[in-house]
Amino acid sequence: MHPEFPLSKEIVHLNHAGVAPWPRRTVEAVTRFAQENMTVGSLHYRRWLEVEAALRERLRRLINADSRDHIALLKSTSEALSVVAYGIPWRAGEHIVIPGGEFPSNRIPWESLQVRFGVTVRQVSLCGADTPEQALIGQLDARTRLLAVSSVQYDTGLRLDLPRLGEACRERGVLLCVDAIQSLGAEPFDVHRAQADFVVADGHKWMLGPEGIALFYCHPRHRETLRLHQFGWHMVRHAGDYERSDWEPARDARRFECGSPNSLGIHALHASLGLVLEQGLEEISRQISSKTAYLADGLAQMGLEIITPAEPGRRAGIITFRHPQKDSHRIHARLQERGVLCAPRAGGIRFSPHFYTSREVLDRALEILRQSLDET
Repeated sequence: MHPEFPLSKEIVHLNHAGVAPWPRRTVEAVTRFAQENMTVGSLHYRRWLEVEAALRERLRRLINADSRDHIALLKSTSEALSVVAYGIPWRAGEHIVIPGGEFPSNRIPWESLQVRFGVTVRQVSLCGADTPEQALIGQLDARTRLLAVSSVQYDTGLRLDLPRLGEACRERGVLLCVDAIQSLGAEPFDVHRAQADFVVADGHKWMLGPEGIALFYCHPRHRETLRLHQFGWHMVRHAGDYERSDWEPARDARRFECGSPNSLGIHALHASLGLVLEQGLEEISRQISSKTAYLADGLAQMGLEIITPAEPGRRAGIITFRHPQKDSHRIHARLQERGVLCAPRAGGIRFSPHFYTSREVLDRALEILRQSLDET
């Protein structure tokens, strides 16, 4: 058992692509913060602001951004995508390209623009072309304003070649928005190599943090052209001068944070990212790759079909599989009853281990799955 994850022996946690457990240090950080609030209230608020600044720096390192001034702290992936969707000055007749089968967070904000702004959304099947990138790039034309993709597809685990997509977008003058929630904390991410204009991700999956606190990266060239629709005391340049009557948006990414920060979530995610960065993203990626390969071998030996691409470069932490004849929802229900935390996705079942998941846990999951298959 990993000292940071004293998980109950009653469960097998293979759902980091859904909601991850917190590390011990995160629980301790939240407990200290709660105790401090109970005993001295906001006496040490300046220290809270130091933790907030440190979290921005850790997020900057996570995506290799140039400055923490490019990082905003929002509530969720959906909020961050909505900031982009309603911030771009659209022209009627423009369109957005997204992969087919995206998670609703990376579909609904774009679809909501259609009636209001006359913007259309093209959902592109990633099957049938030589590569998924080719399928997407083939749909970019003179009226394409934005390509919005998940770095890793939440259901199949398909990992996209972001540098190739970024290069194609730059050549065509198309904006690139990346939902990186299935990458950050699981593998290295470089916003420069991806050439992304916007990167968004909530902290509750591979970053091992809580729900309700999310990264929003906005390239500085778009910071002042992205229209604001949320306003309040926190997003202004002189946020601490409450008696000032004139105001202007902050010059850094704080302009996208309209109100009071989620200090509890900030302390929690700061602690969780401390563990991620200590482990190192290259090492985490190596460990996850080894574990997903082990699971894939075990699943194949049971005659199960692996939906996730076989090539290591095409997957991150997700292995999705199905039985050729048996009902995946019934199998998933059996697994849940026996304490295996996983998710029904893409007509199959999704396993998603993290760096700390032991071989013993993987073997236990495979054995419970074998029993569940015999009973369905």
